[in-house]
Amino acid sequence: MSPSQLTTAQLANAQVTLPVAAGQVGRLSQALMAMVLGVFVIGMVGFSHIDVVHNAAHDVRHSNAFPCH
Repeated sequence: MSPSQLTTAQLANAQVTLPVAAGQVGRLSQALMAMVLGVFVIGMVGFSHIDVVHNAAHDVRHSNAFPCH
């Protein structure tokens, strides 16, 4: 049976399974990107010598009730 011959009910009940490795790679890449973003925000923005950038990061910490000093 070709995909064009499937009914709507069959398509709704169809399950797509990914290989285990694809799910693990997706989780790993998401975790790595979150760590890179965190390091950038803390390392580059939080300790910036440009006053406007540093103050913006400082204000965001205060607005999220994060103690910073």
